[in-house]
Amino acid sequence: MSNFSAQRVRAETPEFLRVINDHPLTYLDSAASSLPPRAVIEAMSRYYELRHANVHRGVYQTANEATDAYEGARATIARFINAPGGADEIVFTKNATESFNLLAKSWGLANLGRGDVVLISEMEHHANIVPWFQLREVTGVEVRFLKVTDDYRLDLSTLDEDLAGVKLLSITGMSNVLGTINPVRELADAAHRHGALVAMDAAQSVAHAGLDVTALDVDFAAFSGHKMLGPTGIGVFWTRQEILAAMPPFLGGGGMIADVRTDGYRPATGPSKFEAGTPPIAEAVGLGTAARYLESLGLDHVVAHETALTADALTRLAHHFAGRVHVIGPATTQARGGVISLDVEGVHAHDVAQVLDEFGVCVRPGHHCAKPLMRRFGLAATARASFGPYSLTADTDVLIEALEHAVKLFG
Repeated sequence: MSNFSAQRVRAETPEFLRVINDHPLTYLDSAASSLPPRAVIEAMSRYYELRHANVHRGVYQTANEATDAYEGARATIARFINAPGGADEIVFTKNATESFNLLAKSWGLANLGRGDVVLISEMEHHANIVPWFQLREVTGVEVRFLKVTDDYRLDLSTLDEDLAGVKLLSITGMSNVLGTINPVRELADAAHRHGALVAMDAAQSVAHAGLDVTALDVDFAAFSGHKMLGPTGIGVFWTRQEILAAMPPFLGGGGMIADVRTDGYRPATGPSKFEAGTPPIAEAVGLGTAARYLESLGLDHVVAHETALTADALTRLAHHFAGRVHVIGPATTQARGGVISLDVEGVHAHDVAQVLDEFGVCVRPGHHCAKPLMRRFGLAATARASFGPYSLTADTDVLIEALEHAVKLFG
């Protein structure tokens, strides 16, 4: 049973004790990095204080405890995303970006060549664009883009035509710029009918819309710990056991081998094959704790809370700044998450963000690693506000006040 309360989450998040420019912290940058609760920080501290040792090597007690904690986190993440094959399908990486590089440079290099097509969209993060361009340079694979409509949705009007010859559809679950939530199951069904596999960028959706890889029927998924109340430095790559077993290693060295001789090597099996070197042990512990914390809140309650905040913010922004501040994203909360990108007419996003910082408001200015999408809408940058489970209506109050000051200042 959930005991969700945004006020309680906020009270359990130490960074909200900060005062910025004589103002309480108004953190509206969860799409970039969410703030970890005390439980995550303490779990990582306990690892370093009581059981800091390398994993899968030592036989002494603290080494065994470290291994148990690390592998326990893997099992937690498998449950969190409903991985059908359990922990044996979870690979720990640095972040979602490394996960996509693993996908492209291991599975992609082994399975895609000239004449094959990778289909992505104009709203993708660079992490789901650049590795495919790099693969194209090596193999000659074609990279094709789904268009984005003027109302900030994927253009699926010619989906069957777009899927012709496609071997992989790699798509975001939720845009980190627009907030658009894509119909991943519908896309997966269509792609599978055409014989294509499906990869999902779940970096934004994992903590704000949930991730059930079985229900979505995707073949690969990637996300980062720091987007889901966890630490930086750890991400997840998921695929089914049979696909993982057929993929060649991505990195070489200790930890990913079964045997090494003077004439060659034999890789390990399962996730270990892709986790060369000492892994991010404390970060895995933190990530597992973050997943359990989100489960305790109840993701349905988190989604409902963030949807209500988004609806309120969209209404108030339209009322206060009609014609001067433009929301770059869907105007309603239908299939939309709590990411609100703002274009203040005639003012650069970095200038807007600096003024907001004077009020203690944290937003992200820039192109958000989504330059093709920015060019699609003729923008250089936006000032992006984004909610988390600790966000309150009071945060929107301060955002509106600070925006009003910025509009007057640059008016």
